[in-house]
Amino acid sequence: MTDQERYSLLYSLMPLDWTRGGREERVPADVPASAGYVPGVIRLGVPALKMTDASLGVTNPRGGRPGDTATALPAGLALGATFNPQLAREAGAMVGREAQAKGFNLLLGGGMNLVRDPRNGRNFEYISEDPLLTARIAGEAVIGTQSVGVLSMVKHLSLNANETNRHWLNAQIDPAAHRESDLLAFQMAIEKSQPASVMCAYNKINDQYACGNDSLLNGVLKGAWGYKGWVMSDWGAVQDWSYALRGLDQESGAQLDRMAWGNEAFNGPLQTAHGKGDLPQERLSDMVRRILRSIYAVGADKPAQPAPLDVAGHHQLALEVARQGMVLLKNDGVLPLAADSEARIAVIGGLADTGVLTGAGSSMVTPTGGFSAVIPVGGEGIMAGSRKQGYLPSAPKVELQKLMPRAKVAYDPGAFAADAAELARRSDLVIVFANRFESEGFDSPDLSLPYGQDALIDAVAKANPNTVVVLQTGNPVAMPWHDKVRAILEAWYPGQAGGQAIAEVLAGKSNPSGRLPITFPADIAQTPRPELPGFGTDFGTPVTVKYDEGAEVGYRWFARQGHEPLYAFGHGLSYTRFDYGDLALSAGETLTASFTVTNTGKRQGADVPQLYLTEAAGEKRVRLLGFERIELKPGESRRVTVSADPRLLARFDLAAQQWRIESGTYRVALGRSASAFTQAGEVRLPERLFGN
Repeated sequence: MTDQERYSLLYSLMPLDWTRGGREERVPADVPASAGYVPGVIRLGVPALKMTDASLGVTNPRGGRPGDTATALPAGLALGATFNPQLAREAGAMVGREAQAKGFNLLLGGGMNLVRDPRNGRNFEYISEDPLLTARIAGEAVIGTQSVGVLSMVKHLSLNANETNRHWLNAQIDPAAHRESDLLAFQMAIEKSQPASVMCAYNKINDQYACGNDSLLNGVLKGAWGYKGWVMSDWGAVQDWSYALRGLDQESGAQLDRMAWGNEAFNGPLQTAHGKGDLPQERLSDMVRRILRSIYAVGADKPAQPAPLDVAGHHQLALEVARQGMVLLKNDGVLPLAADSEARIAVIGGLADTGVLTGAGSSMVTPTGGFSAVIPVGGEGIMAGSRKQGYLPSAPKVELQKLMPRAKVAYDPGAFAADAAELARRSDLVIVFANRFESEGFDSPDLSLPYGQDALIDAVAKANPNTVVVLQTGNPVAMPWHDKVRAILEAWYPGQAGGQAIAEVLAGKSNPSGRLPITFPADIAQTPRPELPGFGTDFGTPVTVKYDEGAEVGYRWFARQGHEPLYAFGHGLSYTRFDYGDLALSAGETLTASFTVTNTGKRQGADVPQLYLTEAAGEKRVRLLGFERIELKPGESRRVTVSADPRLLARFDLAAQQWRIESGTYRVALGRSASAFTQAGEVRLPERLFGN
C-alpha cells in the first residue's frame, strides 16, 4: 500500500447533509446517508467501510434515507433484563442482516458502559451495572452480528457514565478498581467475541482523554489484553494527531472534530507528523494493519449477498426481547388479568392509545411503518436537535382490548389528575402508563417521573386502589406512590412490538421473566453521588467525577454500604413459583456450584437463578458469579451448574499487573436477586496469581 492509501483508511466522514451546510463532497453520491464512510482501496480489493449506528437497530439519522425503516428493538436495558445471552446473539445477527441489506458493513452498536449513575441519559442503550451480565450479553450480540459478515464493535471505552458535559468530563478512578469493574466487562466481552473494533469514549480518564489515553489503549487494551482489532474514536472526540501515538487507530466523523476542535486531526496533521518523523512508519502501518485484519477476519471483504429480509420474523424477535425483558416488580395478586373478564378497565396516561416510548439520540430507530408520534423536546447543546420523544406504533391500550375483547377499556390522557381520578372511580381496574424520556446528551436531575406523573398516580390510586402502574423508562425511578398501587411492571423502552408485549404480560398470555439489570434505589441519597455531577453548569464546563466507589458498582455498593434498595439487582416476579435446592460447591482453579431448580407453581415459566460471592478471604465482597435462564413446566426440575470466572473471585494486583486470589474461605449464596438468597455455602481457595 502507498502511504496515501494508508492515510485514507484512518479517518471517516459523515455522509449527511447537515455536516457542512450541504452533503459532504468528499463522499461519493451513491453512499447512503449514515454515520460514517471510509473509502476502500479499489486496486487491492479493500472494501469501503460504510457505518451505521445500530445499538437498538439500524438507524436513519435525520431521515437522510427517505422512507427507510428498520426493526426497532427494545432498549439495551431490556435486553440485559432478559438474562438471555442466546437471545442477544439472535438480536445481533438480525441487526447485522438488516444493515447488510441496506449496504452497510460496520455496526456502531455494542454499547456496554456499566450503569454507575441512575440519571445518565444514555443508560437505556447499555446493558447493566454488572460486569459479567454486561459482558455476556454484549459479547453474544457482537458474535451474532459478525456471524453474518458484518463488522461490529464494543463501546465506549471507558467510564462514559454521564452525559452532562461529556466532552469535558474527567472520570477519576483507582486503576485497580477500574480493572475490576468497567474494564473487566470490556475484557470479558472482547475475549468472548473478538469485535472488529473498540470505540473509545468522549471523556477523560484520570486526566487523559480516553481516545488519547496511552495507559488505557496501548497499556491495557492492546498490551495486557492483546487486542488485535482497531480503536476508533467516538464522533467529535479527537483533538490532536498525537492520539495516534497513544493508541487511537481511526478518527471518526472527522468533520465534527473540525467543528469542535478546529481541525481534522488524522487528515492533514497526521501526514505532516509522519513527514517530520514524529509518527513512525511502523505505527502508521500498525494502524492500517489492525483495520485490515478485522475486515478479513470477519469476512467483510466478501461481496454481500443478503437474503430477503424476514420482516415478520424480525418483528417476532423484537416481541420476544420485549416479553423476556419486562420486569414485574410488584404484584398483590391483581395480575394476570383474566382474558374473558368483562371488567371496566381505565387506561391512563403515557400516550398508551398511540404507541410506546423510545429513547433519543444516535440509537433512535425509525420503525417499520414509521413513528406513531414524534414530540420535539429541545434543550441546549449539540444534541438538542435530536432530543425528540418518539412513539413506536404498538399501542398498549389497543393491544389489551384485543386480548380482552369482553372488557370495557376506556382511555384518559392523564392531562388533568381530576379527570383521570373520576374515570378511575368508575372503573374496576386502572392501568396507569408512566413515561420518563431519556436521551443521549442529557442527564436527568433526579429520579422523579416528569410532568407531574407522580401526582397523577397518587390521585388515581386514591380514587381506585386497584391500580397497576406500567413504567416506560430508561432508568430507575422514584416511587412515592409505591405502597398505594397493587402492581408495577417495568417495561423499559419496549421496541416496536412493545404494546403487544405489555398487553400479553398484563393479561397473562406471557409469563413475566425479566430480572432487573440495575438496582432501583429507595432514594437517590443511597447512591455514591446524590448530586448529579455538573448539574447547573453551562455547556462546555469541565466536570470532574470521582468514582470513589471504585469497583463497588450498583448492587455491590448497596451491599458494601448496607443500604436496602427499593428493588435489588436481579429482582423480578413471575406468575409461577420456583424453588432451589441441593446446592453443592467444589473448588479448584475456580469455584463451581451445582443446584436444582424446580417449578413448584401451576404455570410454565422461565427463571433466572443467580449465584453470588458474598465473602472473599474474610472480606465482605458481593459479586455476581453466574446465572442461568431456564424454562420449566409445572413440576419440572433441572440441575444447573455454574463455574465462576476466577477474576470475579480475585482482586487486581496493580504492582504485579495480575489478578490475585487470596488464600482463605470464600462464601457464596444462591438467590433470586442480589439481596434475596435462599442457600449458602463455602469453599477454601489457595492463593493464586494469574492472567493480566
